[in-house]
Parts: sequence; structure tokens; C-alpha cells
Amino acid sequence: MKASWEKIEKNQGVLTVEVEAEKVAVALDKAFKKVAAKVNVPGFRKGKVPRSLFESRFGVESLYQDALDILLPEAYFEAIQETGIEPVDRPEVDVEQMAKGQALKFTAKVQVKPEVQLGDYKGIEVPALSTDVTEEEIDAELKQLQQRHAELVVVEDGAAENGDITSIDFEGFVDGEAFEGGKAEKYSLELGSNSFIPGFEEQVVGMKKGEEKDIEVTFPEEYHAEELKGKAAVFKVTLHDIKRKNLPVLDDEFAKDVSEFETLEEFKQDIEKRVKERKEQANQREKENLVVDKAAEAAELDIPAAMVESEIGQMIQEFENRLKAQGMNMELYYQFSGQNEEALKEQMRGDAEKRVRNNLVLEAIAKAENITATDEEIEAELEKMAQTYQRSVEEIRSILEANGSLAGMKNDLTVRKTVDFLVENSKIAEDAA
Repeated sequence: MKASWEKIEKNQGVLTVEVEAEKVAVALDKAFKKVAAKVNVPGFRKGKVPRSLFESRFGVESLYQDALDILLPEAYFEAIQETGIEPVDRPEVDVEQMAKGQALKFTAKVQVKPEVQLGDYKGIEVPALSTDVTEEEIDAELKQLQQRHAELVVVEDGAAENGDITSIDFEGFVDGEAFEGGKAEKYSLELGSNSFIPGFEEQVVGMKKGEEKDIEVTFPEEYHAEELKGKAAVFKVTLHDIKRKNLPVLDDEFAKDVSEFETLEEFKQDIEKRVKERKEQANQREKENLVVDKAAEAAELDIPAAMVESEIGQMIQEFENRLKAQGMNMELYYQFSGQNEEALKEQMRGDAEKRVRNNLVLEAIAKAENITATDEEIEAELEKMAQTYQRSVEEIRSILEANGSLAGMKNDLTVRKTVDFLVENSKIAEDAA
């Protein structure tokens, strides 16, 4: 087989391929066997009609499409390997010659990965990020724990206050008409949680057990349901129960109850240590994102639209998987959000373009710096996965090889090393030093 590649513009070019006549003959034989098994010719059982009779009656041309279906995928793959191009979309194939006893000749218009002109990616300036932990941060952590371990006490007398957990019935009306999704019974609402329409919870504050009240609010202009955006509404509310949080005292006993420590002071020291570790991890992620973004911004490349569309498709799949983990699906999400698939795609387009750009630039940097995952690093990752899933390394390797994910894992490790390289070669900004 012969193959040649000619770039015509930006990320597009033409692949010219010629397949030997011998391979064409083999493909025609396979096509004949496939077709002969289905065709009816008087005097012959299916699959037993002679080739010469078939061709004289139906013409050898009737076999060409099936033969092309056999030849083209393999020939195209071999041509890609031979020319070393990296297609990012389906090719536009034009068959120039297909005939019995002759070579197959075809061209394929192909969109390929873009060439990346790297800018400065070493010595990228990053801000000095502090990991100091303040008393206010420690107190905030303690207050969250205090809230989580609060005892709920039923309030028989008195009015609802911010922070109380109420049980309410409500039904909403717009222009005197009840609207879909605006009704519930014995709904548990924590006042001050801001989980309802602005202005609603504030008007429940002050209500007493058994009290009924009309609450007037206006739906926000950015509300997800199109028919309710900016509309004035009246909710008829009945308050059934009030429960108030009885917060535990922050003392040594509290520390013993919620941790392994004997004193509150020891517990606070542990909180400080954990908050510091979280800050260090967050700072590292911020630094990594910053150096990758700056390296990508400094590079020059034309991103093919097909790569962005492919990335959007992957992002939607990831989003759908997250919804499923929460017991939802895309149809419900579209109903609740007031969006459709096209709107969601457009919302994701900017991030998709950024992801494609960053990945291409990281790939180019890895190539420029000869960065790649070593066999030892791959083995270490396989061992880590084996421990996580409680399987043997050989099983994990076999699974990854079977579904074609081993190369992807190697690529992920290479990207990780490339990001580490950028961070190691960054510098603290002078104005932050």
C-alpha cells in the first residue's frame, strides 16, 4: 500500500492512498461470499451460485460497495500509521478508482491535531500563597461541628427564629392561579438556609405553631422556570412545628464526644493541622491551574471545531454520570433548569475550548521536554489501582488492555509529570515575595 499526506490549510490536509490490486481481489472474493449467501438465482441454492454467473447477471460492480466496506477502514488506518498524522474527526473519503483487477485509489480529506507554537512556559510567575491558619478559621470549623452535633428541641410556645427547623405546608399562586411544583406538605425548612425564594424564609420568622399566613414574594429574573421569572407570587403557608437547635458547649467534654482528644485545646491543634493541610492542597491545585493556564495562553494554535465538539460530548457524559450518582437524569435536569441540550452545550463550550487548548499545550511541552511516564511509574499506578479495587496487578492490567485504557493511563501520568515540571520551573512573583 502507498500513502502520502499533503497539508492544504491550517489543520486540514489530503491523504492519498493506493491499495494493491491483489488486496482488492481478496476483498471482492469476501464481498461475493457475503452477497451470494443472500441472493436468489433460479436453479441454485443460496451461496452456491458460480461467481462467473453472478457477475454476468448482476455485474461485478454490485460487489464494489461491500468490498470497499472491507478495504477502506483497514487501508485508512494503515495510511494514518504510515504518514504519522493524528486525525481528530471523521475523514471525507473520495474513491477515485475501484475496479476488478486494478488498484484501489482514494483520497481522504482529514482534519488533524493542530501544530502548537509554544511560548514561554518556564519561569511562570505564581503568587505566594499562605498556609497560615487564623483563629477565626479554627472557630468556624468548631462552629460547624457544633451545628452538626446540636440537639433538636421542640418549641411548643414562642415564635420561629432564624436557625430554627420548621415543618410547613405551602401552596404558591401567581395571578391567583396555582402553579406546578409550588405545593408541599410537612416540608422541612431551616430558616436562614436561603434555600427558598428570596424573602420567603424571612417572613416565616415570627410565625407560631399552627399559624397560617400569606407570604408575598417575587421570583428572581434568573429563576430556572421560564414561566415564573420575575413574577409576583403569594404562598399560603401553615406552620406545623418548630424545632430549635440546642448547641453543645465548646469545652473538653465536647472534644471527647466528637474526637479522639481529651481536651478542647488538643482538638483545636488538630483542627489547625487539618485546615493547614487543606490549604496546602488547595494552594497546590491553584498553582498547577495557574501555570497550565499561563503556558496555554502563551502558545499559538488553531483549535479544530471537531475537538471542541468532542470535548463537549465528553463533558456532557461526565455531567450525566454525576446526575445519576445523585439519583437524577438529564430529562429531569432539563425540566428543573429550564435548559435544553443545546443550551447546556453552549454553556460548556468555553470550558471545553480551554480544556482542549490546555491539553494540546501540555502534550506539546511533554514532547519538547521528552517527558513521558516510565514503566516503573506505570507499574506503581497499577499497584495503586490493584490495592484500591482489591484485585491483582495482572487483573488490572488485563482489564485496562482489554478496553484500551492502558495507553490513556500512561498519557494521564505523562500529563501529571508535565504539570509537575511546570510547577517546579515556576517562580514566586516579585511583588508577592
